Amino acid sequence: MKTMTNPRYSPPAIALHWLMAFLLIGLFSLGIYMHELPLSPDKLKLYSWHKWAGVTAFMLVLLRLLWRFGHPPPALPAAMPSWQKAASHGMHHLLYVLMVAIPLSGWLMSSAKGFQTVYFGVLPLPDLLGKDKELGELLQTVHKVLNLSLAALVVAHVGAALKHHLVDRDDVLSRMLPFGKRRRESSQTRTPTRTQSQTPSR
Repeated sequence: MKTMTNPRYSPPAIALHWLMAFLLIGLFSLGIYMHELPLSPDKLKLYSWHKWAGVTAFMLVLLRLLWRFGHPPPALPAAMPSWQKAASHGMHHLLYVLMVAIPLSGWLMSSAKGFQTVYFGVLPLPDLLGKDKELGELLQTVHKVLNLSLAALVVAHVGAALKHHLVDRDDVLSRMLPFGKRRRESSQTRTPTRTQSQTPSR
């Protein structure tokens, strides 16, 4: 009898994934909204909230990386073509690079523009750069490009997950859902093997 391995991510990995997903969506939406606002106390307040959430996202992605090193993700389906496996691994690596680079670029930009980050208005974080207006403008562009790149990659990531769920009908998406069920298990239970169906009764 073949022993089935656990196809799901661990509960902490699932929790971190979805917490970061909602946080990043909120950060991206807030960034677009406040960028168009005229300079005012309300805009500066939104910038502070944005930076606090960005620092939180940075800490969460570091925690997620530490957890991933000690708890490797479940293997991809054996039937998946090797090029798709390579693309999946490459996409995940790039996602992590961007999730680290984006808050760092925001921190650098804030430092160069002369706005110190005070986490939740209590904990002052050190400026990573001295005040430099031109560098601050450049880093703002870098921050924007990185965010747009992450948004495009997330769309591709979601599209690939839905393709696996709706077309390939494998476990790639369900293993990251909080209450996902294993599809292969149920299909194997319902469908008898050819050997079983051809075995004559005695």
